[in-house]
Amino acid sequence: MAFTLRQPLRLTASISTISKSAFRSAPVRSFHQARPVASFFTSRAAAQSRTLGKAPNAFKQSRTYIQNGAVPAARGNLTQKLLIGGAMFGGTLIAINLVFNRETREDGGMPPYERAYLNDTFLHTGLGVGIIGLSARAMFQSGFIYRLMATNPWVVAIGGLGLSIGTMMGTRATDPSNYIQKYGLWTAFNVTQAAFVAPLLFMAPPAIIARAGLYTVAMMGSISFVGATAKQEKYLYLGGPLLAGVALVAVSGLAPLVLPATAVRTLAFTENIWLYGGLAVFGGFTLYDVQKILAHARMAERGLIRKDAVNESISLELDFLNIFIRMVQILMMQQGRRK
Repeated sequence: MAFTLRQPLRLTASISTISKSAFRSAPVRSFHQARPVASFFTSRAAAQSRTLGKAPNAFKQSRTYIQNGAVPAARGNLTQKLLIGGAMFGGTLIAINLVFNRETREDGGMPPYERAYLNDTFLHTGLGVGIIGLSARAMFQSGFIYRLMATNPWVVAIGGLGLSIGTMMGTRATDPSNYIQKYGLWTAFNVTQAAFVAPLLFMAPPAIIARAGLYTVAMMGSISFVGATAKQEKYLYLGGPLLAGVALVAVSGLAPLVLPATAVRTLAFTENIWLYGGLAVFGGFTLYDVQKILAHARMAERGLIRKDAVNESISLELDFLNIFIRMVQILMMQQGRRK
């Protein structure tokens, strides 16, 4: 039809040709292909036999309602994944505890004040991560972050980074007794972090987001357990080396902006440093931050500093976000290789 409409001069010729061929072939077609008319006295048994002969095929073609065996299989796969994830978490916890926690506390366990301070810090960390998750989901569903990125990504990135640093410094500088200002700035800091996490929802499916969250919780939980049960101030010396590692990871993350696209091996090497080196660095920061929180708890018990669980939770939130983003990217790379 499209060919005929593009050449209107041949339209009449094609119509005449089609009509002639149709008239010539119509009698032949009707003579040779006409089915014999069924007799009036055709038995009902023959008609029923033909109908029953077609019934098995019709039954085979229409038996879609019995294809429900995939649901138990899916449930079995989910149970298997949960068991494997639990075994991996338990094995990781035991391995990390055996390797990094050979020298345990000598004071007979964690004192009540340190335990309460650490639990309060973890509570604020969980609340902060929850605010980040809910805010990122709201930005994703409303299309707010998409409109911001569509205007000018660089302005959004630089402005978001400035707001993030400003709200973090304001939260740390606010006295803990000023609850309204303290929690207001802390909530604003979490919302700015959600603006950085929300673009991941456009790129990664929900299954990968959920898996990355579970892996991040398992990794940080096991490392935090080691830091909480280890000897006092055992890992506080890691502050300097971890800062050097963060600088190296940050430089490797900026490599694609400097290196040409032809340097494939160098770009792949820097990407591995940014991903896997970042996991190691921020895992070390989790260990360092937990021991620093316990040290601050001892100082607060003596009255040397003010008790401030909100400031302590900011460090753990940043560790969580950096590990989570890298987990999402690693899982997306693995899914792409499978395809």
